[in-house]
Amino acid sequence: MLRPIRTLAAAATTLALVSACNSASNNGSPDKPGTAGNSRGVSADSIKVGGIVSMTSASGYSKKDTDLGAKARYMRANAEGGINGRKIDYIGAEDDGQDPAKNLAAARKLVQQDKVFAVSPMSSVTFTGADFLEQEKVPTFGWGTLPSFCGPKYIYGFNGCLVPTPGGTINQTWPEGIGQVLGGARGKSVAIIANDSDAGKFGVRTFQQGFTSAGFKVAYAKASVPGTAVPSDWSAYVKEILESNDGKAPDAIVSVMQTPNNIGLFTSLKRSGYKGLLSDPTDYDPGLLAKDATKQALDGVHVLLQFEPFESANPKMAQFKADIKAASGGRDVPLNMHMMTGYMSADLFVSLAQKAGKDLTVESFQAAAQGFSDTDTLVGNRSEPKGQKDSFGCGALVQLKNGAYEVSVPFKCHEPIPFK
Repeated sequence: MLRPIRTLAAAATTLALVSACNSASNNGSPDKPGTAGNSRGVSADSIKVGGIVSMTSASGYSKKDTDLGAKARYMRANAEGGINGRKIDYIGAEDDGQDPAKNLAAARKLVQQDKVFAVSPMSSVTFTGADFLEQEKVPTFGWGTLPSFCGPKYIYGFNGCLVPTPGGTINQTWPEGIGQVLGGARGKSVAIIANDSDAGKFGVRTFQQGFTSAGFKVAYAKASVPGTAVPSDWSAYVKEILESNDGKAPDAIVSVMQTPNNIGLFTSLKRSGYKGLLSDPTDYDPGLLAKDATKQALDGVHVLLQFEPFESANPKMAQFKADIKAASGGRDVPLNMHMMTGYMSADLFVSLAQKAGKDLTVESFQAAAQGFSDTDTLVGNRSEPKGQKDSFGCGALVQLKNGAYEVSVPFKCHEPIPFK
């Protein structure tokens, strides 16, 4: 776990921590939901924040750099004077190991033992702690790829709700972007594959609607790959997909899965002779290029981003890179999307807390979120509480070519479609 961010002076640090503990114990009861004026984790000069991140997993996949991204944003906020005079005491992220029981345990620990004001970031494929955090009125921020980010009052997706309930909207970046790469969606077919999990099933349902609306024929849409272990043999999946378009291969295959699954699937597809477009929303990570086998498996793949690409000339991207370098002790480290997840989760929390004013409580924080908006961020224009029901609608595609990422579809905002 990364070391907590503290105030610069040791004496001030000690005082802040003592005050935070006293504040947490004297201002309402964190164990009783609905306490009025709840300022758990807030002292005269600090705001305690923690995170939940899948640092480890059974497949070896890790989102640990989400923690670094959050640390980078909080460090800059503190260097600029904090939030209305309070420094952010970021205690780091709990590792849930992508285990539902551990995710809930981590949420309980952060609230009941560490007494945090907010959880930011929360980055995992499981979010069993969502109901507990909502009940305890804990502002929580993460990547809105799970249904729990869509609807609850206290849970926020840094780029909005990406898996909406009926009545919400669907981000069209992926189908519109792939359509652009293929020269148009009309007459083109797509296959969608995901893990056999709640998130996978919801993803298939969502993207099936999105690709159909964009003009594609959805030839295959299944959440059939085991979510607990990476298959050793992909031949059955590949055969079914390559015959799904009336006995022929689809023009594009999109995987709503994580890197280990994508490597296995894409490698098997390429060995079968597939020449169509491959895409996923996961594999934008220069660290993946260190191994030749991984680089070869992902070569040519178009990756969906819901933020400005690292290759962007946007000044805010330059700020992000500088903040990551500072949080890494001055070292130049390979950038990845997990860093951006943590960074933008923290950024939205900082923006809302700043608007809440000096008298920071859960109630004032939630009031600040009503009617909040800003523009031209690394995820486009943000608005709350809209983001708790709808996507902010922006994104880009990058393609891995010859060992380097290139922007294949520039960052753009698309009009979302109704989710049915």
